[in-house]
Amino acid sequence: MNNVFIDVDYAQIYKHGQKIGGDVFLLSRNPDNNQIVATLSDGLGSGVKANVLASLTAHMAHKLSFSPIALKHSAQIIMDTLPVCKERKISYSTFTIADIRYKEDMENININLVEYDNPQSLRFSGSEEIKWERSVNQLQRANAFKKENVMYSSFEMNIGERLIMFSDGVTQSGLGKSLPLGWRLDGVRKFVSEEIKANPDISSRELSRAIVQKANFLDGMSSKDDITCVVVYIRRPRRTLIVTGPPFTKEADEILGQKIRDFDGKKIVSGGTTAQIVSRLFNKKITVDLSCWSQDVPPASKMEGIDLVTEGMLTLSKVVSILEKKENVSELPNNPAKKFVEILLDSDQIHIIVGTKINEAHQDPNIPVEIGIRRTIVARLRKALEENYIKETSLEYL
Repeated sequence: MNNVFIDVDYAQIYKHGQKIGGDVFLLSRNPDNNQIVATLSDGLGSGVKANVLASLTAHMAHKLSFSPIALKHSAQIIMDTLPVCKERKISYSTFTIADIRYKEDMENININLVEYDNPQSLRFSGSEEIKWERSVNQLQRANAFKKENVMYSSFEMNIGERLIMFSDGVTQSGLGKSLPLGWRLDGVRKFVSEEIKANPDISSRELSRAIVQKANFLDGMSSKDDITCVVVYIRRPRRTLIVTGPPFTKEADEILGQKIRDFDGKKIVSGGTTAQIVSRLFNKKITVDLSCWSQDVPPASKMEGIDLVTEGMLTLSKVVSILEKKENVSELPNNPAKKFVEILLDSDQIHIIVGTKINEAHQDPNIPVEIGIRRTIVARLRKALEENYIKETSLEYL
């Protein structure tokens, strides 16, 4: 795995009282040509209509970004396709597209950025803002009352740099309430700088959440618009090791122990038998952790030197389900599955060691079908992490 990671994540709060958002964010990676595309679209208004318009725009932008068509031409196609509101003479949706290209060794990470009518994106190196040049293309569309500006820019990003994109629900938060003119770009800029100074290694997930929560606070905890923030962060990877299942032979136990000792990062042991093996190898006691539990997931345990010890198949199945459905972690019950997911989402590279000794208990036809066989669960776990969260995963059998 590479020693550089592109951390992309977002946070979102719907307009108060709405059950569906008018802001839509899409994130995809094409490993065949080392490309990541992040697209944020804001539909006019809120609710279902805004969501449909934003979804149409975001999916169109996303698909065109992965096509051979130049991004500038793609933006013109989107603009020509987007309808214009008859009454207000403005576009039914806005968009920001970040097309991220990189080489196999993660050198020369290049960003092609297109911005249409969303607040201008921000760049930071550490806590210091970076200014960069944008070119402006003016388009006159039928039924629009004025020419519209579409901004294009291209730049390289290095380790420690961040790109921050957001909808106007962020910059207009507090408007007419805590702030007469709203939070505005200057307010967001200052807040981001202070957050990074306080926590220089803050992840994209944590920073985007902090910005969205601050905007909601400025709205008196009753958001006046959909609030969405996206953060792209170039940094050294955070690694996690998952060990699940006992090795095929007892002789391989020592190999497993050495791999755990040598791993630089967080460590999760999933499975009672596996935990007993690790406990014996490290001569560390296992104690039940009653600080988090639920009826759905068996309780976790504690072991010195291991960040999380859980039961095996039931917990793994629950974790996979959460990741596949992209459930909001903050709304999950406080149980081992939530802790498991939190560690994974705060990681960039996940290495999984799967023991290949068959546990006869999992062949019992009375056990729910969705538990499956360990290899199937692990395959689903990797797919969810790679496709839904752009994580890097690797797998080894022992």
